[in-house]
Amino acid sequence: MGTHKPPLDRTALPEPVFDENPEWIAFYWRAWELAWDHVIEKKGAPASPYMDEAFSETTIWIWDTCFMVHFCKFAPQLFPGIQSFDNFYLPLHDNISSPLKIHHPDNPPLFAWIEYAYFQYTGDQERIARILPYLQKHYDFIEQSKEGEKLAGTGCPLSAQREPNGYRWKGCPSGMDNTPRGRDRYHDILWVDLLAQQGLAAKYISLLAKQIGLTALAETYQHKHTELKALAQKYYWNEEDGTFYDILRRDPNQQVKVKTPAAYWALLADFCNPEQSAKLAALAENPLDGFGGEIPWPSVPPQDPDFDPDGCYWRGGVWLPMVYMATCALRESGYAEIADPLAERTLEHMFQTWKGFEPHTIWEAYSPTQPEPSTIKTEDNGRFVRPDFCGWSALGPISLLIESVIGIHSADCSTNTLHWRIHRTSRHGINRFRFGEIVCDLLYEEGECTVTASAPFTLIINGTAHPIQAGCQQFRP
Repeated sequence: MGTHKPPLDRTALPEPVFDENPEWIAFYWRAWELAWDHVIEKKGAPASPYMDEAFSETTIWIWDTCFMVHFCKFAPQLFPGIQSFDNFYLPLHDNISSPLKIHHPDNPPLFAWIEYAYFQYTGDQERIARILPYLQKHYDFIEQSKEGEKLAGTGCPLSAQREPNGYRWKGCPSGMDNTPRGRDRYHDILWVDLLAQQGLAAKYISLLAKQIGLTALAETYQHKHTELKALAQKYYWNEEDGTFYDILRRDPNQQVKVKTPAAYWALLADFCNPEQSAKLAALAENPLDGFGGEIPWPSVPPQDPDFDPDGCYWRGGVWLPMVYMATCALRESGYAEIADPLAERTLEHMFQTWKGFEPHTIWEAYSPTQPEPSTIKTEDNGRFVRPDFCGWSALGPISLLIESVIGIHSADCSTNTLHWRIHRTSRHGINRFRFGEIVCDLLYEEGECTVTASAPFTLIINGTAHPIQAGCQQFRP
């Protein structure tokens, strides 16, 4: 860790207000403190300091780092989330040497999605021009990867490989290490999440290209997105069960019916028609054969034959990256009224674990049945996952609190617009909220909003636009 790093400056961070449960505010600050412990300096790294995933100080993972940006975006001046991407871009695509080993270079290819989210919060068009070539190279890297190939500076051989009807992959590079997906045909399936994640990449490369006027490039990647969506619709969707499944390589008309939150990658990637979106929303609420129990978003439903009530990593464990992804997918599809209560129950489960389980910390994954961390994989069952994992688990106390509980769920610096879903009656809001060059305080109390802003912007509350001027104003939304 950096030897000269100062203490965390809370005054540079957004300050939530939530009278309904002030203890969640203490949990929020603890998550930032643990994340601050994982701002690391490494001599010779392409990007230093960078965000460490809370697993190893010599090895980095793509999808851990990507998900961390979703809370780092609230304080980019302190937390080098997006800057950490150079530790992948430069070694993988410019052959720049690095002391950091990239463990699974074919981890979920999420860079384009995250870069677009970062752009929405910062408005940094200069960055778009710099990183678009890397996003295209990474898209092609997944398309051209060969199973078993080993790259210099990486920890594992590739397992992703494109086939006519989708992508081969494996549990560990997918991030879902010991998932029961595939059952006894585990090594003979095409994975719906990699198909959807490539579609997600194509979608956001296209949107980023549009932002800087590269119309032809935008159209090229929109076409790629359309092709991948057609594959998902043809083979992976199951109308009767209302979800996407993996399929067999040698018989693409045969689905392998294991329900997991991985299906929501397809929703996030805009692969669904309205009827399919509604069915995935219903599955999210189903407490037994879906993901909507008292402790929501288990990695397989409670009725799955491989469900482990202790978690057993990806055989029931609740993982914050999947919770956050599915929450975004449902909200962006018009189902915030389903997504946000599930997110709130996840946050409460994390809080109760922090409060009642020793050591009192934030964990890599959580039990699907009781306020405890998840157990680890089958061969070592009975031991718990890693503590102090902030890391992606900070998404709960930080991002879910801000976006789902308080309801400030999206920004767009290109239009100076901020979206707030007010869905509770208690006093709540946030101070020192920053997007682009604008800093604002937002408070809802007894039917009235008080907004103080450093510059004009448009605040959209529950679908209605309110022009905000510099200074303080009060109004009833």
